[in-house]
Order: sequence, then C-alpha cells, then structure tokens
Amino acid sequence: MLEHWAQEAGGRARILVRDVKPVAFGGSLPEAQVDILIDEGGKIAAVGRGLKADAETRVIEGKNAYVSPGWVDLHAHVWHGGTDISIRPAQAGLQRGVTTIVDAGSAGEANFHGFREYVIDRAPERILAFLNVGSIGLVACNRVSELIDTRSIDMDRSLAVIEANRDVIVGIKCRASGVIVGSWGITPLKIAKKMARIAGLPMMVHVGEAPPTYDEVLAVLDPGDIVTHCFNGKAGSSITEDQHLWDLVVKCAERGIRLDIGHGGASFSFKVAEVAIRRGLKPFSISTDLHLRCLDTTVWDLATTMSKLLSVGLPFDDVVTASTTAPMTAVGLPVANLLAVGQNAELTVFDLVDDDLTVTDSLGQIAHLTRMFEPRFAIRNGHVAEASRYRPRQRAPMPRCGFDGCGAQQD
Repeated sequence: MLEHWAQEAGGRARILVRDVKPVAFGGSLPEAQVDILIDEGGKIAAVGRGLKADAETRVIEGKNAYVSPGWVDLHAHVWHGGTDISIRPAQAGLQRGVTTIVDAGSAGEANFHGFREYVIDRAPERILAFLNVGSIGLVACNRVSELIDTRSIDMDRSLAVIEANRDVIVGIKCRASGVIVGSWGITPLKIAKKMARIAGLPMMVHVGEAPPTYDEVLAVLDPGDIVTHCFNGKAGSSITEDQHLWDLVVKCAERGIRLDIGHGGASFSFKVAEVAIRRGLKPFSISTDLHLRCLDTTVWDLATTMSKLLSVGLPFDDVVTASTTAPMTAVGLPVANLLAVGQNAELTVFDLVDDDLTVTDSLGQIAHLTRMFEPRFAIRNGHVAEASRYRPRQRAPMPRCGFDGCGAQQD
C-alpha cells in the first residue's frame, strides 16, 4: 500500500504523481496534463511535464487520470463510539478519496472534548466540525432528541467550547426538523443563529419535516450559512412542490446562502435534484451525510454521491468544484494557488469510468448510473493512500447493541 511509504520513511519519501489532468484548481493551469512532484515534507516541489524520478522517489502512475484538490465531505458523522450513528473517519476518508471530513453536529458542548481527543486529533484526514447547538449532540440520535426544550442548550458553555477549539470548530449545526424540535418549532434555530453570530461563524441547518417550515428557516439565515438536505423530497419541504418556496430558495441562493446536498438516509431526491438543476439551481456543495444507517443502504460514499449528481445533469466540472473548493470556502480553508510550489500537497487522483450501477435515492427511487467517479489515490501532507469506491455489504447487527440500522431515520 502506498500509505506505507510515508510511514516507513517517517514522512520523508518523495512522491511523483505522473500524467494527470488538473481540474477545479481555478486560474491558469500550466498544462492540460502534468506531473506533480511532492517533496519529503509533503509539499509541492514542481509541476510540469516530464518530471524525473530518482531511485528514492515513489511514482504514482496517473495514466491520464484527473487530479483535483483533496475531496471534502461537508456533512458526515464520524464521532464513532460517541454517538450511536457515527462511522469511523477511515470509512469515509482517505481510502475513499476524501482528505477533509466535516462532522455535522455529532458532538455538542458536553462531549466535544472526547470527539477531539479520540477522533479529530488521531485521524490522518483533516476533521473539522460544526458544533451541535444541543449540548448532548447525537448521542442517541432521534431516540433522545438533542433539542427537547430550553434545558437542551447552554450558550455559555457552547461559546466556551468554540473558543477553546477555534482551529477545528467551523460553525454551528441545528437540526430544524419536527421530529427533532417538536412543538418548539423555530426557537432552537433562532438560538443557534444568535450563537453563531456571537461566535462569528456560519450555521449549517438541517431542513426536513415541519415545524419549522423551510420558509421559516430561510428567513433566519445570513449569507454564508448552509442549508443541508437542500434537495430532499419530503412533503412540505420539497422545493419543487411549492412555487413560493422555489422562488424564495432561488433568491436566498443568489444572496449567498449555500445549498448543500447532505444525501443521508432520508434527504435526497433524484427527481427534486433533476428538476432544480434543469431550472438552473445548482447545489453549492455535494456531501454525503454518511452515517451507520446509510453506509450500506442509500449513500455508500462521496464518489457515489458525486456520480448521482452527475447523472441528474450537474456538469462534471461543477460536480468536482462542489466536492472540493466550494466546501473548502464554506469552512475557511484557502483555495488559491493550490498547485503552487511550496503548498502542502492535498490531492485526490480519480477517474471517470463507464459502469452500469443501480442505486437509489433516499425515497427508494431507482437510477442506473453509467458514469462513475472512481478515486484512485488520496494525498495529504505526505500521507498517501490508495483509494476506491465503497462496496456496500449486507447489513448486520451492530456489535454490542444489536441495532440493525432500520430504526428511525436520522437525516
């Protein structure tokens, strides 16, 4: 495995990525096809054609594959062991072509310290987080709501946790959905928005079953905030079933509110996505909302989610941008000159391959995908991993608890 090179050499191995086509880097690229030399410190040493490799350099043969900035999953759940729905970062990260995973509210202020110590600080992937406005986060997701009443939120403690973890907390997450907030309605979202403004951070808000309504949610948000599950097909929350809501969403997108896919087990519709894209409304970012209950059912991984968006009409370049530099800007990562000499090398090498794969959306609707994103390698700060799409397994009861993943929907 290529990931062993950096480990065996203590991070000192030089890497040459040969014959790849850059995409989604922006600006002027040196050539349509390049070689990329990465030095012993994990930084880009040269970009051009015909770069030479000495005997100590490990060579990745791109074979005319694409290379992009490292893929970013803006909405996943990786507080494994701290919640009943989270997966391990490795299941969604480098081995799937993803260099940055943004956890969307698995942890609240009461348990963020554990998430940081046992997951964020140990993973080879970059793990960032939206802090859940509810103190307990998703400990027992949908069985015990994180937003029952006013006792569920502690603004002072949440703001203190944010200040202590500014390097990894990138925003506030609120699940503004009837199955979570019940009769509390829009109030938790307003509190979360106040917290975000005090902290100077964006919000990510989950939209779903009312209350509150999608319209009410949008009225609270500012430019830079993120609506995840933007193309869900739930009654009362589908942007294509209500012209007033459609017009409102379009206006909000135009003023900088960011629409995120957040596929998940219950929140992506092929039909809604296809209609929206055909009408000219594109998602800002593509994310999986990957968790234990959808890993082997509807989602699988980011590459498959990207392929679904390609299949409903989102152009190739837009798909890649929505999975790389767009979400990077949402969480404050730099996007300029990512292929410049001296930059940390954070790259995904991938192909677009012919296939004939049957997949479903969150409503059980079937699609046949004929073109698939296939990650080959992921590179981050000298850590190099071979990558591939996830192949789902037949679900089995989870160890020690017996839950088979068929319970209440999560996102």
